[in-house]
Amino acid sequence: MDLLVERRGHVLWVVMNRPERRNAISPEMMVRLGEAWTLLRDDPDLHCAVLTGAGDEAFSVGGDLGLLIPLFTGARQPESEWDHRLMGDLGLTMTSLLKGFELYKPIVGAVNGIATAGGCELLLATDIRIAARGARLGLAEVKRGLVPGGGSMVRLARQIPWARAMEILLLGDLIDADEACRLGLINEVVEPGGLAERAAEIATKLAQNGPFALRKIKECVLRTSGMELDAAHELENTISGEVMASEDAREGPRAFMEKRPPRFRGR
Repeated sequence: MDLLVERRGHVLWVVMNRPERRNAISPEMMVRLGEAWTLLRDDPDLHCAVLTGAGDEAFSVGGDLGLLIPLFTGARQPESEWDHRLMGDLGLTMTSLLKGFELYKPIVGAVNGIATAGGCELLLATDIRIAARGARLGLAEVKRGLVPGGGSMVRLARQIPWARAMEILLLGDLIDADEACRLGLINEVVEPGGLAERAAEIATKLAQNGPFALRKIKECVLRTSGMELDAAHELENTISGEVMASEDAREGPRAFMEKRPPRFRGR
């Protein structure tokens, strides 16, 4: 399978699985990514996810230039089951890239190698990002006469300083993991052998937090982005009220006072 999906407790591990093609996104991978994110959104027993790539060469180099991109441009007609499924529901494209898809559960991005084009766009849709030393990131679409339309023309300049965002978008060059960390594009750099362990550690800590609070924090941050200040505070007050009225908000302090782990129910 081009995408591996595995439950590990309350964490969904999503692994792009085409290492021989540097985890280029195929029609099958795109459809399965959409299904994985829908599963994460809808399953109350899943609290967060880890997204990574198979092998040690690439996180993902983006859309497969021989399979996926020609399908979208019309240079290739649908042939396989996956081609037909994707072209029959183009909303799957947006869901797979987490663009216009309401997913408020946190995602850890674990960058095991090069992350460029659509691979970097997927990374920009994650919330906590770690990279193996030696990994490289960038948006190379402009070099091929394309644009990074999977969310990056909107997301990147909201995540790092304007001039650096425009440099990455307009030049199409790659930056290394250390530079990405200095820019705040990723959270930390680890040795390659420790990437999966560190991703699991972060995901486990996320999954131990109140799941309803996790979702509502991410929802508030996303929905208030670019909003006028008073309106943003009003929405924050509404979301805070929803959390304060939840069962989890009563269980957390009670567990603390009773010196035991909380038994959150996600509501």
